[in-house]
Formats: sequence, structure tokens, C-alpha cells
Amino acid sequence: MLRNLPTHGPKPRALAAMLLVTALGTLIASASAMATQSTISVEGNRRIEADTVRTYFHPDSSGHYDAAALDAGLKALIASGLFDNVTIEHAGEQIIVHLTEAKVLDRVAFEGNKKVKDTDLTAVVQSKPRGSLQRATVQGDVARILETYHRAGRDDVRVVPEIIDRGNDRVDLVYTITEGKKTTVQKIDFVGNKAFGARQLRAIIKTSPTNLLSFLTGGDVYDADRLNEDRELLRQYYRNHGYADAAVTKAGAEFDPASKGFNVTFVIDEGPSYRFGDIDLTCNVPGLDCDRLRSQLLARRDTPFDASKLDKTTEALTAEMAKLGFPFARAEPRITRDVQAQRANVTFVIEQGQRAYVERIEIHGNSRTRDYVIRREFDVGEGDAYNKTLIDRAERRLKNLNYFKTVKITTKPGSAPDRVVLDVETVDQSTGDFNISGGYSTTDGLLAEVKVGDRNVLGSGNAVQAAVTYGQYARSADLSVSAPYSLGRATAGAEVFDRQTTLSPYQSYGSNTYGGTLTLGTPVTEQTNILWRYSLYDQNVTLSPTASNATVSLPVRQAAAAGRQLVSSIGDTATFNTLDNNMSPTSGIRSQLSQDLAGLGGDVRFLRTTEDVRYYHSLSNDLTGMVRAQGGYITGWGGQQAPLLNSFFGGPNIVRGFAPNGFGPRDLTPGSTMDNVGGSLYWATTAELQSNIPGLPQEYGLKASAFVDAGSVFGYRGPTQSVQVANKNIVRSSVGAGLTWASPFGPLTVDYAVPLSKAAYDVVQPLRFSAGGF
Repeated sequence: MLRNLPTHGPKPRALAAMLLVTALGTLIASASAMATQSTISVEGNRRIEADTVRTYFHPDSSGHYDAAALDAGLKALIASGLFDNVTIEHAGEQIIVHLTEAKVLDRVAFEGNKKVKDTDLTAVVQSKPRGSLQRATVQGDVARILETYHRAGRDDVRVVPEIIDRGNDRVDLVYTITEGKKTTVQKIDFVGNKAFGARQLRAIIKTSPTNLLSFLTGGDVYDADRLNEDRELLRQYYRNHGYADAAVTKAGAEFDPASKGFNVTFVIDEGPSYRFGDIDLTCNVPGLDCDRLRSQLLARRDTPFDASKLDKTTEALTAEMAKLGFPFARAEPRITRDVQAQRANVTFVIEQGQRAYVERIEIHGNSRTRDYVIRREFDVGEGDAYNKTLIDRAERRLKNLNYFKTVKITTKPGSAPDRVVLDVETVDQSTGDFNISGGYSTTDGLLAEVKVGDRNVLGSGNAVQAAVTYGQYARSADLSVSAPYSLGRATAGAEVFDRQTTLSPYQSYGSNTYGGTLTLGTPVTEQTNILWRYSLYDQNVTLSPTASNATVSLPVRQAAAAGRQLVSSIGDTATFNTLDNNMSPTSGIRSQLSQDLAGLGGDVRFLRTTEDVRYYHSLSNDLTGMVRAQGGYITGWGGQQAPLLNSFFGGPNIVRGFAPNGFGPRDLTPGSTMDNVGGSLYWATTAELQSNIPGLPQEYGLKASAFVDAGSVFGYRGPTQSVQVANKNIVRSSVGAGLTWASPFGPLTVDYAVPLSKAAYDVVQPLRFSAGGF
């Protein structure tokens, strides 16, 4: 057979040798692969199983562990954080993995921290008890602790991690902290602002220079993130007041070694002011009737440009289109500027947006506030159409709750291309309050108050507050609770109270009123709210022991009013508020209309209506004008007179320069104490200028005012037999000046007013002083 082989191929002996070598090589390679898979040995492991270590190595399809596979396994073991050291050694056909296991953390603690709580630091560090000690993680934790302190205004802080060996591969990790002194903002300057003064702009931002109230507000702590927020607040303020192109080009801070604090400067490019021109609407969505949307347009031609109206219009259009069956439609305001005419023409373009649905709403970081409190601020739920405008509105609502330090809503891809996951990241903050305050006023004398409460009880979103006041002429106790979203978006509340007044230099009788009120607040728009209430209370007029004879004032009416009267009433208060800042307004309107109807049971029947409107307008840098109009009317019904305690009494709250109960209908019967007997009508007007005091830094918190007041109380409706009651509508007016200081004990106010017109029997009090948070 060998002779039959071709003569041009390999020799027969050579061919047989080649086949033998190939077979042996295959057997050796196979045996080597088999050995490689079974000869990975692990040394140095004490807690972690060897099989667990082997799972980090992945052979290729042929079962080999080449250099790349071994390198990948080595990196995976190191990245696991379970080991301090990992090396690989080749011993013949064996692969030996040498390990040094990371020690286990028994405890992670902090020492030396006084200004930042343990719970806040625990939340930021990544080293956790029962985890492994990782050097890289510890270094990162040091950086995170430093950042937490920097946000608290402390740059001079040091953090030293210490490891305490407890044996058996277990250790304690202790971060020793040297906090240093607080780094504060000493000065805030604005560059480029012409339309608005520094006082107005400082009232807008959250950062404030160091002053006597800083230890209460914390606004003087330097925080770079807060400066960025202030930058956006300033931009929005300008855009909401006519300056559509305004930009804050720089928000910088420089450390001043002399004052050991930061000087902050905001550089502003105001641009021209605009008024609204044409306001139009264009629909590019088939089947959508644009005419049904025009009622949602809030901007009006010839009014100052206001970006907030554009935002609110966008939200209103989005909500209305969703109701009409177009949940994916989007409204975008497109602005065309006419610089010469200083007009901004706006067209809201309606486009069909991309179809996407909310798959899940994931909430993180709310260690105290419950999930449902956060979810109820969303106008969209899981499964609804995704709408960015409504998501942005939910984020604003969550921030306005004042339950959280930070709120951030982002999106993540869902399980399908048309699915979106909303990621809500929150950080809870303290919502409890405990205040002890004191004060004095020429009206109420010395006062002391203790107040305790929580606006987010047990994370439920409900609020509870209790207060006790003890004063020279007035005492009270009050307990109130409120529960948002009790009925839809309405807020339900309840209050019980007990209030007493005693004989004072301004009245010869006292009063005692106790009872309760149930309330239901319903928002109408972002600026309008209606509060409904039912009140049931017992009120009692008490005569002074030294004035219990026939010469006491109010001999007829007081006799009818003295003793207990049960009042059962329903009422409402409608509030419209466009103020730019509720604490220190410089522009906007606040109007409040209240009505109460008594007679649903009880002993008395009356209808009482009051109205109070204030309008603020910036006149120039740091100068604000305010005009105010107020009035009220009360009348009995069903054959009854309005009770004494529910009538109107003229005093410094209506026209400054007059004493409490200083003007209005008065009993002038000879031999009486000539008390103010109250009127059924009142009106008052005020014109006031408010400004910083020239030459004094704003950090002192001092503000001066000049004012003119005018008003009257009249319309006595009580008995007239055997009494002489002055009951004319005489105009009382005054002119004066005031000084307000934002002191550490609350606002302190001094007014000095000189009456210009009055009745002969009125009681004047030119100087009025009040202090404390009342």
C-alpha cells in the first residue's frame, strides 16, 4: 500500500511523523486548557470564598485565560472594593491569586463637628458601617465633608480620617473635624443697575451681607450655589419688570483678608425696557381650535413686558389643551422685538410635541417627608402624557413648600422609546419652629410670647402651631392646625383661641373671647386665593371694678352688651397678591376683601365687610411709593344691633398720630368715662414714601418713611336715649415720619405723626413705638 502513494507528496515516514506531532500538540493544548480552568488557586482570603474570587475571571470561548482575561479579572477584583491588595502569580500551569482583604467597618463616626449635624454628614459620606474600608472612598468622603462645610459658609475647615483597629479585621473610621470660623459675605454691590436701586435688588436675592439678624437668617453665609440662584432671581426680576433682554453677566465673590469675608458683586446688563405689543396665537395642530385658547392669554397690549405672564400663559395653554384632548401639544412664546418703538410682540405657537408617557415617578432623598406629599404637587401621574411645562411647575411648587433644602427633577429613559422616568431628588430640611419673643408697644404695653410649631408634622405636610401671649393689657392662647389637599387642592384648617383684654389707659372695660374657627382655603389662580371660614366663639364685655356705677361710659349700650354673647358666623376672605416681595415689597398690589355673616345660631346677628388695598411702585433707586385704601361696614340684621366688640374703633392702625380708640363715635355724657362706643363705618387712605437712610449701610437694616394719613370712623347705631354720642363723619388726618429697624428681636418701628385735622374730643398720641414679632 505504501508503494501506491503519490511520488510527488511527502515521504510516508515524514507524513506519519507530522500526524503524530499534531495529535500530541492537540492533546497537550487540551490538557493545558483543562488544567488552566481547574488550577486557579486563591491565597490570603479569610472571609470571601475562593469560588467567589474565581468568578471574576472569564475565559475565552476555548476555555483559555489569556493575558487580557487575567488583567480584566485583576481589575474587577480591585474595583470591587473588597480587597486592599490583589496580585497574580504564575507557577507552572497554575495561576495563583494573592489577596489582602479589606477590613470591615464597624462604625463610621464624626468628632469635632458642632455646626453640621451627624445626620447631615452621614448622608454625604459613602463609607458605611458593615461595608469595607476603601482608601479611595475615604479620600472622597473627606472632599464631600469639606464641600458640605463650604456650603455652610466655613472655608477654614480641616478633616482628618482616623482608623481604629478593633481586631478580627474590623475597624472604626472616625473623621476628626476642625471647623474653624464661618466665612461670611461682608458686602454686596451691583454694577450696571439703573432701573432698580440696590435696596430693591438686595430684597430679591437670598444672599445678604452680615448684619445683626444674620445669626437668625443665615443669609450671610457664602455659598457659590446660592450666588448662582441669586443670579437667576435677578434675571427673572428684570424680565418680569419690562427688561426682556436683561442678563446678569457676572456674579463674583472676592475674599477680603481685612474683613475676613467675601465681597460679592453682581454685574447687570439691563438692556432697554419694553412694553407688550401685539399678542397673538398660531395653531399648527390639526383639529385644535385656537379661538378656544385665546381666553388663556394673560399678557395685554401696552402693558410693561412681564416674562412671568408668558410663563403662566404657557402653563395655562398646556393645561387647557390637555383638557381638550391634546396632551402632547406644546405652546412656545416667540418674541419679536421692535427696539426703536420698545415693543415686544409675542406669538404663542402651538405645535404637536413628541408622544411620550410618564412610566414612573421615582423619589429619592426624602428621609422625612412622605412620598404622597411630593406626588400631590404633580399635575401628571404615572401613565399620563409627559409634559415638561407641568413638570417645571411641579418643581416650583415643591420648592415653595419650604420643606426641602433642594429639589431637582430630571428625566431618564424608560423601558420603551416613548416612556420617560421622572427622577425627583430632594433633601429634607428642618420644619420645626420654637420661638420665645418679647416686645413693647404703646397700644398693648409689654408683651411676651412663646410659640412652637411644625409646618410638616411627621412628614405629612400638615402644620401645627401653638402660641401663648402674656401682656400688660392683653393675653391670649392659640392652637391651630392645617391640612393641605384635604379636599382636592383645598387646605382645611382649625383654630381654637382664648383672648383677653383688660382695663387700659384707652378703655374703661375689658373683654374675654374664646372659641374656634374652621377654615378652607381654595386657590383660584397663582395670585388669587379664597379662604372660607366658620367661627363659633363666646365674647364677653367686662366692666372695670372701679367703673361699675352709673357714671361708666356706654351706660345703655354697655348694659346691653355686657355679659356673654355667643357668636356663630360664616365668612370668606379673597386675596389678590402680585407683590414682588411679601417682606419688603417694592412693586405690586395686595388686595384683601373679607366678609362675615353672624346669625346662624348664636345670640347676635350682623354682617361685616372690610377691604384693604395696597399698591407699591418703585419711584427711583431705593425709593418706593405706597398708597393704601381701606374701609369697612358692619350692620345688624333681624332687628339686632351690631355688638360692641365687632364694631370699628379709630386709632393708629387707621390714622397714625391718634391713640388707640382715639377717634370715632364717643360718649360725651357728663360724668361718664367718655369711652369710644364704636362705629359701623370706617374709611382710610395712606400715601407713603419708603427709603434707606442716606449715608447708612443697608446692612444695618434701617428704613425711613414719610407719610400722610386720612380717615374716619362714624355711624354709631346704638341707643341714644339719655346719652350724648358724638357721631359725625369728621375727617382725621396726619402727616409724619417713621423709622423701622430689622432688629434681632423682630421689627422695631417708631412713628411720629402730627394730626392735621381732628375733633375736639379726639385723643391724640403723636409718638408710637412697637417692638417684637407681633
